[in-house]
Amino acid sequence: MAKNNRGKGLKSLVNAGRGECPSCHRTGVKLLYEIKVAEKTIKVCKVCRAVPAEKLGA
Repeated sequence: MAKNNRGKGLKSLVNAGRGECPSCHRTGVKLLYEIKVAEKTIKVCKVCRAVPAEKLGA
């Protein structure tokens, strides 16, 4: 089974979807997961998506 298209949608994003997570402040991680915190939506990394929104403090 070919895997030629894996990550194709990320290439069109700014910096291929990578940046600094607003929650844990790690750099160079993929920001793919949207969560709702205090009436706004932010993108966080895979580790921070499991953290409840009340504990993010963003």
